[in-house]
Amino acid sequence: MYRFNQREILDITNYIFLQDALAPADVIFIPGCARPEHTEEAARLYREGYAPLVIPSGRYAKAAGHFEGVARGAERYGIDFVCEADFLTEVLRQNGVPDKAILPEREATYTLENAEKTRELLLREKGRLPACAILCCKAHHARRAYFYYSLVFPEVKILVHPTAIDGITRDDWHRTAGGRQAVLGELSRMGQQILMMEDRIEYE
Repeated sequence: MYRFNQREILDITNYIFLQDALAPADVIFIPGCARPEHTEEAARLYREGYAPLVIPSGRYAKAAGHFEGVARGAERYGIDFVCEADFLTEVLRQNGVPDKAILPEREATYTLENAEKTRELLLREKGRLPACAILCCKAHHARRAYFYYSLVFPEVKILVHPTAIDGITRDDWHRTAGGRQAVLGELSRMGQQILMMEDRIEYE
């Protein structure tokens, strides 16, 4: 039997679980998802005045090839959605965000596209980029989400604001099989996806 020591756990924790102090911003970014939790949190931030615009992004997961449906929250928000962004828009509406403050992005099929197509949408619809954005994401997805949004928006200050789901937190992820699968899966995907982008990344 081998043992994962506390330093190894802490190193992985600090790499995957990012969180910045909240501050007023120009927009809230929401990467695509079929769950409502981080979007409910984005709605709370909007109601509290942290940003005047919210952009939920997502068509469906590329691997699936279609929107597989709401994974959690169907009893409250419904099931009749064509894409992730439409579902997340309904979550925002039911949590107090008016339509005028929502700019859905409906084409992205993976996290890099969430960022790329959000940038395209902002330039097309608003004619400019924000100075500061809050990135609302799942806690164990924070590193990968920040990595892609920061690549695509190098001129924008991005504040990561994570929401823990299924008890997968920086303190407890390693204590359950589900937590380990989620976090170590993210660790693996980070390396794989950076290597896949080798011809698109310059190293300082």
